[in-house]
Amino acid sequence: MIMSFTLISGQYRIVGAAPDGDSVRFYSAAKNAFRRAGLNVRTNQGGGAQLRLDGIDALETHYTPQAGGTGPLRQPAEFGDAAAARLLGALGFDKVRRNDHQTVLSASPKATPGHILTRFADKYGRCVSFAFAGEPPLGEKDLTSVNLTAERVTTSANVAVLADGLAYPTYYSKLFPDLRQALSTAVESARAAGSGLWPSDRTTAGFTVAGLDTLTDQVVIMPKLFRRLVDYLALNDGDSSLAGLPEFLESQQDRLVVLPEGRFTGFDNVIEVDGQDVRLLYPPEDLVFVEK
Repeated sequence: MIMSFTLISGQYRIVGAAPDGDSVRFYSAAKNAFRRAGLNVRTNQGGGAQLRLDGIDALETHYTPQAGGTGPLRQPAEFGDAAAARLLGALGFDKVRRNDHQTVLSASPKATPGHILTRFADKYGRCVSFAFAGEPPLGEKDLTSVNLTAERVTTSANVAVLADGLAYPTYYSKLFPDLRQALSTAVESARAAGSGLWPSDRTTAGFTVAGLDTLTDQVVIMPKLFRRLVDYLALNDGDSSLAGLPEFLESQQDRLVVLPEGRFTGFDNVIEVDGQDVRLLYPPEDLVFVEK
């Protein structure tokens, strides 16, 4: 299978931004590079684009629920902070200093060279990418099509975070199966080694939601599940009952494929809700969501 991506060279800059474990600001070397590549990417006045690292989802560090009023929220800080530090380290940054709002005040160096391989932007205008430190290999030219192999994916910052057990695999339908498997291999190794967040993970083991602080301070779970749960609780004006959660999940229309079964269904059908107890019925890497 030819897995064609557009190569865009440039640099990562983080001062003044709030990068987390799966998203970072990238500035292309070529003027209007994203537009020239046919990508509907939103950029700031300096040309910087927010990247969404393909295939991974780190614990939330500043998430505002859809209903508003209770955000921004974060998941347990230990692993979200560790994922952000690992990503920035993989991209060549050191001595990163932040304020209480997670905005980077200073870093060494101020910018690092890098390149991304991308095919599309998400509905928020983020460039969905595999991110790499340094210049591209000799012979590869900026804004040209490159065949991305599974072997090359293992050298990406995406895999660096997964391999240390600091993010969850979260797959969408535009990710090629061979590349998805490379990510899953890193996940399986990290889980088997008890690395990072995996010894604390309660996604499939289950957990009891006593209130919002269960999700923000106590349990370590797949961020997509966290977001849906806090979105639901934000609608309930302080009531922590999950009685209406199944209907809420159905209304979100998160469609997916359960890989081991080849079954197309909704996120609501792979989440078990029993009173205040919740669990995901499959490991995250067994699910492929349909990009909205």
